Amino acid sequence: MTNEEDRMTSTKPSPSNVTTYRIIYGDTDQMGVVYYANYLRWFERGRGEWLRGCGIPYQAIERRGMHFPVAEVSCRYFRSAHYDDLIIIETRITSVSRASLTFAYQIKREGEAKLLASGSTRHACVDDQGKIMRIQKELMKTLEAMISPAAEND
Repeated sequence: MTNEEDRMTSTKPSPSNVTTYRIIYGDTDQMGVVYYANYLRWFERGRGEWLRGCGIPYQAIERRGMHFPVAEVSCRYFRSAHYDDLIIIETRITSVSRASLTFAYQIKREGEAKLLASGSTRHACVDDQGKIMRIQKELMKTLEAMISPAAEND
């Protein structure tokens, strides 16, 4: 077993990951307000950091022949983010089934309790040819141990 495979089965799970991101000018429109689709990029950033923080970077999953394309996404916007804001992206996994998993996200401005946005992504598990497959047992066990219920605003 490689160190990577060992991490997939022995990492102490963390129910959520918090990632920060400073909004750059390229994320915004002419008025300095963040373009709505960028929130989906931040969901991806949070998801990647969540996996990395659990000791199972996405590249390690791909090397085992599994891929998790987004099958469904939802995002609810509450307040605008602006140029140079430091945002907090909180990510958790909320469900795992034989061939899919779901993440939930909350985005806030640093130092504020009010949500800017919340949402979720559901991912199918597919092989290298894009065919639906079961999540491998070791990874399934690790992911199931990390499930955290969705928050009220997700």
